[in-house]
Amino acid sequence: MMQAVEIAKPGGPEVLTLTDRPMPVAGAGQVVIKVAYAGVNRPDALQRAGAYDPPPGASDLPGLECAGEVYSVGPDVTELSVGDAVCALLPGGGYAEYAATPAAHCLPVPKGLSLKQAACLPETFFTVWSNVFMRGGLRAGERLLVHGGSSGIGTTAIQLAHAFGARVFTTASTTAKLDACRDLGAEVLINYRDEDFVKIVRQHGGADVILDMVGGSYIQRNIAALADDGRLVQIAFLGGAKADVNFVQMMTRRLTLTGSTLRPQSDLAKARIASDLRERVWPLLAAGRIGPVMDEEFALADAHAAHARMEAGDHIGKIVLRVG
Repeated sequence: MMQAVEIAKPGGPEVLTLTDRPMPVAGAGQVVIKVAYAGVNRPDALQRAGAYDPPPGASDLPGLECAGEVYSVGPDVTELSVGDAVCALLPGGGYAEYAATPAAHCLPVPKGLSLKQAACLPETFFTVWSNVFMRGGLRAGERLLVHGGSSGIGTTAIQLAHAFGARVFTTASTTAKLDACRDLGAEVLINYRDEDFVKIVRQHGGADVILDMVGGSYIQRNIAALADDGRLVQIAFLGGAKADVNFVQMMTRRLTLTGSTLRPQSDLAKARIASDLRERVWPLLAAGRIGPVMDEEFALADAHAAHARMEAGDHIGKIVLRVG
């Protein structure tokens, strides 16, 4: 048996409950990880609220990323061994002492990073790389607008875009958050509470790529902020999933509206993202050119407090749970 945090019923942070569960068993192509730290992410809160069901066959426990040591390997696993230090993208189950995941979704802990730091990497780096670079096609010299630049996703997107030679614009709600974004490489800082991001971005020629998790009323405004041939990449809808869209603008200015969610994608698709990250991004982490931005650490039993902090919106960077 193992300790884990389960969702007792859909609701607020208080429904996260420490319990005992059977340990997972590694299936074909899988490993079981002895979890040291687990990352806390927005999809965990959506699942807790009853708005984001796990995919078929996945654990019902929250938690989409972790770092720790390989505890056991299943059949057909040759690239990992018991005792290897890894961080991993999970289909679920990260809020627990042990978690199972495909071996192909594991990555080595980058040189110089602790397990705590490594636990902050998979969910955000998989999401940003697949959406901004693979789907959005961001290239050196282009302009990227990142909404919510001080979030875990935002701090990752700013660093990666800057490292690969793009110009970064970002929105946030406070001076402290914008200062943090500047330190990570953002060039143009926009306080969305009292500034019009559309006007400011258009003054610089428009954004070639926009990474948005707000949706709602931002969708048409994002379209207005794009440069010709620009790409709007949607990864969440915190402000609503529906909007009136002027498709004349989409056609005459050759715009692309795309997006994805990570969790429901196939194991093969996630393995391809992991391979890309290992080749192109992990060397930047090992060299210290980029790194996770840490906010606060909570004990596993205090997962409810971690969710409350995340939903309050005051954090900068990633929140983690200490498990092992």
